[in-house]
Amino acid sequence: MPGLTSQISYLKSKYAVIVAGGSGSRMQSALPKQFIELCGEPVLMHTIRAFHNSQPALQIILALHGSYHGLWAQLCAKHSFNIPHKITMGGETRFHSIKNAVDSIIDDDVLIAVHDAVRPLVSADIINEAYRCAAENGTAVTAVKSRDSIRQINGDSSASLNRDSIYLVQTPQTFQSALLKKAYQQPYTDTFTDDASVVEQSGVAITLIAGDYSNIKITFPEDIAIAEALINKKATIR
Repeated sequence: MPGLTSQISYLKSKYAVIVAGGSGSRMQSALPKQFIELCGEPVLMHTIRAFHNSQPALQIILALHGSYHGLWAQLCAKHSFNIPHKITMGGETRFHSIKNAVDSIIDDDVLIAVHDAVRPLVSADIINEAYRCAAENGTAVTAVKSRDSIRQINGDSSASLNRDSIYLVQTPQTFQSALLKKAYQQPYTDTFTDDASVVEQSGVAITLIAGDYSNIKITFPEDIAIAEALINKKATIR
């Protein structure tokens, strides 16, 4: 019974690896963007809460550079933030940070979502669908269609591409643990731009699921204002 098999697979234990290794360079801030306040709390707290609220039983792992472990502890105390989570050491690159976090998971046959710390507006629907799809297909990578026209540069010229076939990748990117752990045994190369590229390089096909244009990545100063407007809009609708 395929339906029953999928349902049983979805009941696997779930993990979320939140990657918080970014600096504040493009935010024009000395404080890394995951710690900048959004509606009165650090961005990172919103992100962790989104996963906790969607799947209260899941286990959350925060991959954080060692230089900021003390700051994070201070912020948690200041904001009385007590959602359970484990901290692992951030690495030299995103790849190494995620590898450290994934290697810390000793349970077998679980589902692992990897998510950017600075995507605080991810919805419960997207998180839950990512786990469901990964349980069924092995992989689930969130993406949205490009809204803009696309041109590809080749030397001194450029050519138009069909935007209907272009997808912009977001997170979470969710995988069955055996696939993700095997993929992160590969040597690092700079062609690894996200988890999907790492898993794909190991020979596994990637399944895309629908993302959301409001699932923005906090990158530039104006993104904070946009995120606050989206949060306030959701609060008004409720």
